[in-house]
Amino acid sequence: MLPQELIRTKRDGGALDASSIDAFVAGLTDGSVTEGQAAAFAMAVFFQGMTVDESVALTQAMQRSGTTLRWSLDGPVVDKHSTGGVGDTVSLMLAPMVAACGGFVPMISGRGLGHTGGTYDKFESIPGYRAAPSLEEFQRVVREVGCAVIGQTPELAPADKRLYGIRDVTATVESIPLITASILSKKLAAGLDGLAMDVKCGNGAFMPTLDQAQALARSIVGVAEGAGVRTTSLITDMGRPLTDTAGNALEMAYAIEYLTGVRREPRMHEVTMALCAEMLVLGRLHESQEGARAALQHALDSGGAVERFSRMVTALGGPANLVERPWDHLVHAALVREVHADRAGVVTSIDTRQVGLAVVVLGGGRRRPQDPIDHAVGLTRIVGVGDAVSADRPLAVVHAQTEAAIDEAAAMLRAAIVVGDQPPPAVPVVLDRVVLGG
Repeated sequence: MLPQELIRTKRDGGALDASSIDAFVAGLTDGSVTEGQAAAFAMAVFFQGMTVDESVALTQAMQRSGTTLRWSLDGPVVDKHSTGGVGDTVSLMLAPMVAACGGFVPMISGRGLGHTGGTYDKFESIPGYRAAPSLEEFQRVVREVGCAVIGQTPELAPADKRLYGIRDVTATVESIPLITASILSKKLAAGLDGLAMDVKCGNGAFMPTLDQAQALARSIVGVAEGAGVRTTSLITDMGRPLTDTAGNALEMAYAIEYLTGVRREPRMHEVTMALCAEMLVLGRLHESQEGARAALQHALDSGGAVERFSRMVTALGGPANLVERPWDHLVHAALVREVHADRAGVVTSIDTRQVGLAVVVLGGGRRRPQDPIDHAVGLTRIVGVGDAVSADRPLAVVHAQTEAAIDEAAAMLRAAIVVGDQPPPAVPVVLDRVVLGG
């Protein structure tokens, strides 16, 4: 089927057979499908959706567009993926924590997408860190350290890499079939035994409502389990930033503080522990969530987790003393300014998407796929819902390169964060758990 005919079929609500999807994905890989055709396909799927069979076919076709890894290790190969949020630093701590408990974590991470930060970009903020190593080096580090967090390589699901960048700038991110295929094509290519999904829900998530998040969670669990990978999905709240920090180098510094025990914000700690525990149970390293959590806490308290993090950074070319002296290596923004509310009171709500876009405006995200990232910029001390603000407590601290960027980000923050007189009811950070048949 010609690309334009496939697009027409999907545009008009028709179903695509596996061979047509295979041919289109092959065209994404070899370049015979143009960027315009790829964008049109993504938009057609966004509006018309896909059947389960189409979604499985797209996922497997993108997986087959490159190499699938094979492992021979003395422990389970497990991973986690998040649908993206603001201040979501979980992956930076999770991989070494699980490795310290006997799992092997070959994490293929993505760049920032829309208003959300990307784990790939965060690790690129470490000088010398090879976020795009060869597959041989990637496998070696996983074998020797227990974990490696890298970006998508040319060998793994290359068709997805191309479509991913196009979706980012064509307003087609929030499509359940495309999200499912994008996530799982990379994860299946990594040769996993188990996968823990973190599906974000709220005004800072691509799935803003619980119903939408549950639909995506069921889609991912169903397709992954059908492909032979044990999978669970947690639905977690993104109605406010997960931590008080957003921005690439700033979040890397936050992760080091978490691993070393300097600070562990309760919401971040609960999401991290819950996802890590799912991975240990999926990998059959522990029979219960309680046993898994005890092992993870020991990995943190004993220093085992931060030791794995340091070994991973060094093995992939980063500085050996990053943990001990992070700000000797991470880049600083030229200007740091507090942003205050127009009145004192209590934070009643946060438009988390706008907070994420403020980081993009500062240069910490991309407007176009080819745009460079400024790893230094971002936000710290972001208030949470229910926090009091006053002349002594700002809405956030902006890290920027110019006064104009500070002014733009400050205006966005004041518009995004609503200050009132009474705190709203508390919302749990883990909202639901989805398993096969659930």
